[in-house]
Amino acid sequence: MSSGPPTRIVSLLPAATEIVFALGCGERLVGISHECDFPAEARERPMVTRARFASTGSSGEIDQAVRASLRAGKPLYEVDTELLRSLHPDLLLVQDTCAVCAVPAQDVRHAVSQCAVAPDIVALHAHDLPSVLADIERVAAALGVTDAGRAVVARLGEEMDRIRRITARVRYRPRVLCLEWLDPPMVAGNWVPTLVEYAGGRPLLAQAGSPSVTVSWQEVVGAAPEVLVFMPCGFSLERTLAELGEIRRRPQWPALLAVQCGRVYAVDGNAYFNRPGPRLVESAKILSGLVQPGLCARWLPENTWVRIEP
Repeated sequence: MSSGPPTRIVSLLPAATEIVFALGCGERLVGISHECDFPAEARERPMVTRARFASTGSSGEIDQAVRASLRAGKPLYEVDTELLRSLHPDLLLVQDTCAVCAVPAQDVRHAVSQCAVAPDIVALHAHDLPSVLADIERVAAALGVTDAGRAVVARLGEEMDRIRRITARVRYRPRVLCLEWLDPPMVAGNWVPTLVEYAGGRPLLAQAGSPSVTVSWQEVVGAAPEVLVFMPCGFSLERTLAELGEIRRRPQWPALLAVQCGRVYAVDGNAYFNRPGPRLVESAKILSGLVQPGLCARWLPENTWVRIEP
């Protein structure tokens, strides 16, 4: 166990990396996961993990590869124990939320047991918006910057409250469905339903604080979303757009109410909605601009969303 604030941090979760920088402690970060890409400075650190399944195919191919690995009892990610040992970390930031999205905490602990290092391990396990803020304060406490953590949480809370106050003026809140995977379709749960409510919409087929759920395309049609937002986990906007051609050829596509209303959108899920960290405020603003454009269109940043033609 370390005797003072950690000076050599390894983050194995993109959201944790963003939190470290938001707290002003980026100079202490000595290693990252293969998925950590923001801020740009983070990419200069050595990558301690890699995926053991092909992550470059379509969402259907990735889903099949992940399910095959899980059925076989094989880990989805690998930790470079030699590199980890050489970095001499005194703190590891990991996650306990999703065994598919990033290296699970138990796998990290096993890897650490094989190294001649004994860092403190802090596991983040955000499942809704309050626990995202709690994770920020937990990381801040571990880094010895409690005041900075409180300041970041206060700022994010104030910005979220401002969004809520503005969208509270709307007379109509459309039904909104957010999909965090395409094949099979998976409805975004956890903190996303709360973001939809803050944005002035009514979330469909998922509950705040509950895991994301796999559904059928017929269920998507039956839910009658007036706004449909594609935000695949780990996919950039460009990658999402490249895959939507197949989705639009599905027989259910013309029957979707959101398609008929011309309110289908793709967003950069990897950069925003999938990461339980500081940029969830920007995520809420993007949703607000899409759900309540008459009131919040000014919040839509460039290159973060695209309207999908019917």
